[in-house]
Amino acid sequence: MQYGGDTTCIEVRTKNDEIIIIDAGTGLRRLGKQLIAEKRFHYNLIFTHAHWDHLIGFPFFRPLYMRQTRIKVHGCPFAMSYVHTMLSRVMSPPNFPVSFTDIKAHIEMDPLCPEHFVIDSVTVFPIRLSHPNQGSGYKLVEDGRTFVFLTDNELDYRHPGGLDAGAYRDFCSGAELLIHDAEFTEEEYRHFRSWGHSSYTSALDLALRADVKELGLYHLNQDRTDAEMNEIVEDCRRIITDRGSKLKCFGVTSDMSMEL
Repeated sequence: MQYGGDTTCIEVRTKNDEIIIIDAGTGLRRLGKQLIAEKRFHYNLIFTHAHWDHLIGFPFFRPLYMRQTRIKVHGCPFAMSYVHTMLSRVMSPPNFPVSFTDIKAHIEMDPLCPEHFVIDSVTVFPIRLSHPNQGSGYKLVEDGRTFVFLTDNELDYRHPGGLDAGAYRDFCSGAELLIHDAEFTEEEYRHFRSWGHSSYTSALDLALRADVKELGLYHLNQDRTDAEMNEIVEDCRRIITDRGSKLKCFGVTSDMSMEL
């Protein structure tokens, strides 16, 4: 009831009100309804990786079925031929009654994944995730303010294509906001090492060492209750106080909004 249960979907609005959507988890369904109510039909779409929980909301994004919709899909972390394949596969029979070819929206696919790219006033820097089957995290910078999004990133185990913890520390350094995978407690992590997710204490340690201003705990365990999640947030805040830091820490909830 407090934290919600949607899978990954983050909306970013630039200072000029350009819309950037990161991932197409189940949260994309409600976002689509909101955007239609606002009469907004032009979006940029970025993916972190191709696991089902980050794609499954795509067929339920109502703007897809409206001719006035324009979506630019950026190439990271996959070649565009693969992006087309992974999205169409979600809608292939018998998975969904409407096929990818029936979409009415105009979808433009950028074939490149450069070291950085620009969307309106925001510069986007990709970084490889430490996660099974690989993927990308992102740093979004506008007017010297930085938001880093690293979901599905295992800090204490290096997957093929992933980086060491020091690289993620440097990538996050000084960010105003870091949202990071915090799936497990330390005890749980002992049983799920190499699954591609971090303990909340590792995410917190990264934020402290990178001297970020705020940490949002994300990709929360699907079996975690609100009360248990509140205890995790309070434990993080106790650790922050003990280390003499001014870092702000919170658990990310559905429909939460933040302004940098």
